[in-house]
Amino acid sequence: MGQHEPEQPQPSDPRLPPGQRLQRGWPVLHYGPVPRFKPQSWDFQVFGATASAEKHSWDFPAFHALPHVTVRGDFHCVTKFSMLGNEWGGIAAKTVLDLVPPAPDVTHVMVWAEYGYSANLRLADFADPGTVFATHHNGEPLTLEHGFPVRLVVPRLYAWKGPKWVRAVEYMRADRRGFWEERGYHNLADPWSEQRYSYQEEPGDGPLR
Repeated sequence: MGQHEPEQPQPSDPRLPPGQRLQRGWPVLHYGPVPRFKPQSWDFQVFGATASAEKHSWDFPAFHALPHVTVRGDFHCVTKFSMLGNEWGGIAAKTVLDLVPPAPDVTHVMVWAEYGYSANLRLADFADPGTVFATHHNGEPLTLEHGFPVRLVVPRLYAWKGPKWVRAVEYMRADRRGFWEERGYHNLADPWSEQRYSYQEEPGDGPLR
């Protein structure tokens, strides 16, 4: 009697994967310097195992004239913060697949960004309706630090699978590890299974190291 009741723990948001905490702001995290944007020389390429066996490219005005979508998707960083309910505006990855179809035996893509940065994805993850080449976040254009003019966003995976400053997509008939995957990060990157590091990989999760 007369004592304060002990504070009850609050249930975590069911949208938070295991080990993640809610982040109110958007920290700037990347490897290397922020590239200088040069609109006259900027292009976006699709190459590799395309159905036509030809490379396709758009210049800056043509790429940004492609049909735009708005999707809602969470953002889960492997450093254990999550931003929930983001609005991403840009070009759906599915639009790129429709415009430049992959060969029938393509299983993976490599997404290439400035300075040779890369991230590999299973074709199914790339083709997911939530995957978008984002140009806007919550209605505002991306800043340079957050990937302007375009970054890939793959809400169903950890955020390192969505590079900033994207320049190309390579269609692949076999998996190949990207930049962080070669440096000890998990090949699949499912936040709900906490697939953070390569030592957690099971047989079949990725190409042999």
